[in-house]
Parts: sequence; structure tokens; C-alpha cells
Amino acid sequence: MSASENVLIGGRWRASLDPQGSFRAEDPTRATAIGPSFPVSGAEDIESAIASALAVADELAASPADRIADFLDAYAAAIDADADTLVALAHAETALPVEPRLRSVELPRASGQLRQAASAVRHYGWTDPVIDTQAGLRAHRAPLGKPVLIFGPNNFPFAFNAIAGSDFASAIAARNPVIAKAHPSHPATSQRLAQLAHMALVDSGLPAAAVQMLYHFDNALGLTLAGDARLGAIGFTGSRAGGLALKAAADKAGIPVYAELSSINPVFLLPGVLAERGEALAQEFFASCVMGSGQFCTNPGVVVVPAQSDGDAFVAAATAHFATATPRPLFSRGVQESLSRAVAVLLAAGAELLAGGNIGDGDGYRHQPTLLSVDANVFIAHADALQTEAFGPVSLLVRAADSSVMASVAGAFEGNLTGTLYRAANGSDDLAWSAIAPVLRGKVGRLIANKMPTGVAVSPAMNHGGPYPSTSHPGFTSVGMPAAIHRFTALHSYDNVPDALLPIELRDRNVAGVQRRVDGLWTERDVGDHA
Repeated sequence: MSASENVLIGGRWRASLDPQGSFRAEDPTRATAIGPSFPVSGAEDIESAIASALAVADELAASPADRIADFLDAYAAAIDADADTLVALAHAETALPVEPRLRSVELPRASGQLRQAASAVRHYGWTDPVIDTQAGLRAHRAPLGKPVLIFGPNNFPFAFNAIAGSDFASAIAARNPVIAKAHPSHPATSQRLAQLAHMALVDSGLPAAAVQMLYHFDNALGLTLAGDARLGAIGFTGSRAGGLALKAAADKAGIPVYAELSSINPVFLLPGVLAERGEALAQEFFASCVMGSGQFCTNPGVVVVPAQSDGDAFVAAATAHFATATPRPLFSRGVQESLSRAVAVLLAAGAELLAGGNIGDGDGYRHQPTLLSVDANVFIAHADALQTEAFGPVSLLVRAADSSVMASVAGAFEGNLTGTLYRAANGSDDLAWSAIAPVLRGKVGRLIANKMPTGVAVSPAMNHGGPYPSTSHPGFTSVGMPAAIHRFTALHSYDNVPDALLPIELRDRNVAGVQRRVDGLWTERDVGDHA
């Protein structure tokens, strides 16, 4: 076996202690291996990473806020400065387009998230201070005092990367060490990000072992790691099966898992809006479904369409778009095979194939953009199978007779990240909205009006989460500061503790200038200042 790249463990780059093999990235457009070999870590690497992270957890938890924020800002600046190298690596490993996706959208999103996390740290906004003077109680959110294990996905080499994405920024902002598990679809991209993170960390004066990264390890070892009580929490973005297996292992040790698992993101097209602009909606839907080869967690996987003439025209226009579309590269053979299985499940459950349906022609890993259709009553009767997530450029049209049937379809959905309703500008769809939206609201984390769900803004008001099985917990988001930070915190309460011994944001004088809830009211004033 040829020599592999070093792993980042214990504050330094070093050879794997017990490599269980090696792997290389692939060029998805040619299905050929590219770049250097990376180690598959064994139990010794994992043990060393946990012990090293735990050894610096208390030091990191006690680090000044400015030092944490300085690191996050410096890392963000390093990512922006290294954009050419990072984008070239990510493009080679994922086949995602350089422009606008990687350079103009995703890389700035990654560095922007780090800067937003830095701002939340400086302003203590993530700590949610609460003071009850009558009871002598004070509480805030605080570090876990243990490492956070983060699993990155295949579809966002920057914005959700285990060593640079929102989970990473959130865990570090809460002053927890991170053990990042890179995704094998983009190891060289992750390596370069980790190098930048490590240099910024050392320069900041924070403990060097606060950020560690392994490229890959066996699934069985992953489950063992997930159940290690020395961990404080786990962040995961990926398949439902993989996330639930990790959660089951972690539950036995009482470790919270914040997992994004799967979502088909239903879209409802109401009759009035189809009459207004049905052909334009067909193009909008098609563009959203095939963007990034459909490899988005917010891809419109099910579209509910009225079974009337304007709905028929929409279906015909959408079918034409799908039928003439060129298959684009997928991330890997595994994605291609999983997508083919999902389409087969949908067909077996009663869906009709309108366009595509097969592996795409050409080199590399491809699948034809695929459109299917099913009657609403069939969908409701076989909702489990017909909600199978097809991770790729695939969508299912559900034909519904009227708004009451649409509401029944909405009631049959599992939990999803998003749900969308398109309504007419003239108000003709308002009654239908009133019938469907309350049902859909309880099924989704983000309710959307009149736009496709693909985009996810990095905003404090964003919820990139939702009811199970879209995520493992409906009360948290993986995007948007400071809310995303809350996942990796512990609630600390102080009872009758002297002012000088309290954390800075809980003392009588509000020297941090943070909004605090004092005796039931949000204020920036010092305790006792009623002016």
C-alpha cells in the first residue's frame, strides 16, 4: 500500500497510527481516481482524537470570547484568500460548477457563516442570559465541556464541510473542540480547509488540538465512536439510514445527535397561479429540480398539481423540459445506484414514468433527469413508498382533484425541511391556501410562498430543520446564527452565586452589552438600573 496523506490529530499533522486501508477521490465526470491516497483510520486514530480533544476541552471552554471570534474571523479570511485553490479542488472532486455555485455562492457562504459565528461570540448572543433577581437565579447557555463529533455530507464541500461548515462554526463558537469526519467524496478539499483552520488556530493562541480531522473510517468504528460517552454531541448531515444508526448508538450513551436526514420538500401549485403563469412555473420547477444535478437537501421532490386543464398544461411543459435535458454528473457511483433504486421504488408503488428514468449516457456517474406522476389517492394509499427520497434530478407529480384532496395529501406527508405553496396574485387561491397551509405548517420546518425551496439563506431567522424524519429534532436548525450554536451548548443555572463569581454576561453590570432577560423583560441595562 502506498503512503497516504497525514491526518490532523492532537494538534499536528501526522501519519495514521493504524491505517485500515486507503482511498482516493474520484472525478465524477470520468469515474476515475484522482489525487493522493488518504488513510482509512482505525481504532487507534479514533482513540487518540477523542483523548486529545477531551484534554483541551476545559481550556477551550475557558478561552476569552475575543480569541474564539478572532480565530473564526481569521479562518474565514484564509478561506477567501485561498479561493482559487479551494474551488479547483472542490470542482475536481465533485464536478459542481465553478461559477456560480462554488466560487460565488458556496465558498462565500462558508466564510460568511464563520464570520456570523464570530459576531455571535463577540456579542454573547448565543448564550441567552436570563436573570431572576427575586429568586436569586441566573442562567445561560455554556460550552458542553466535551468534544463535538461532526460528519460532513457529500453535497456541500464548503458550506457543510465537517471542518468548515455551519456545524463546525457553531461548535467552535460554543467553545467546544471539534473532531471532524470528512466526507470521502472530497478529501483533498477537506484537507486544504483543515490546513487553513489549523494555521489560524495556532496563530490565535487557542489549543491546537481543538480542531482535528479524520478522512474516513469503517462504519462499525463510526458506531463505536458515536457511542463514546466522552463526546458532548454529534452533528450529522447525510442519509437517513446512516444518521439513525449513529443516533441509536449515541442514545445508549446519552449523547445528543443533531442530524439532518432526508426531505422531499413538497410543493403545492394552486389553480389560480397555474392560470396566471403555468408555463413559467414549469421552467422554474425544472431548473430547481436539476440544479446541482438535484443533489440538494431542499430539492423539490414532490409537486402537487391540480387535475384540471391548467395542471395538464403544466405537466406537459415540465415533461418536455425533463425529456430534453442532458444528464449531469452525480457525486459518485453510490449516489447513482441509490437514485436508481429510489426510482424503482416509486415505479413499483404506482408512479407513472413521464420522462427519463435511466442512468444517463456519457462518461462518469450520471442519471437522466426524471419526472414521474401519480394520482393523489394512490399517493395517500401508498404514502410511505411514494415519499422515498430520490437524491438527484428526480421529482414526482401528484395530481389532485381539488383543494380538499390537496389538504389530504399534505396530511400524508412525513416531516420535511420545507413545504411550498404557490398562490395567485389576484387572491383567487386564498381559500385553497387556508385549507392546505395549516396542515402543511405542522409537517415542515420552513413554510415558503411562491418560490422553489432550493435556496437556504444564512439568516438568524432561517430554520434549516424540521420534524422527523427530516431531522432528528424539530427544535433546532443547522443554519443561522446564533440559533445553530444552541445545539452544542449546555444550560447552566447559578443559584445565589456571588456576582463576582458569575460568568460575565450574568453579572449585575452588563459589560458585554448583550440583550438579557431580566425579571421577564429583555434589556441591555445593568441589573437594578430602572432609568
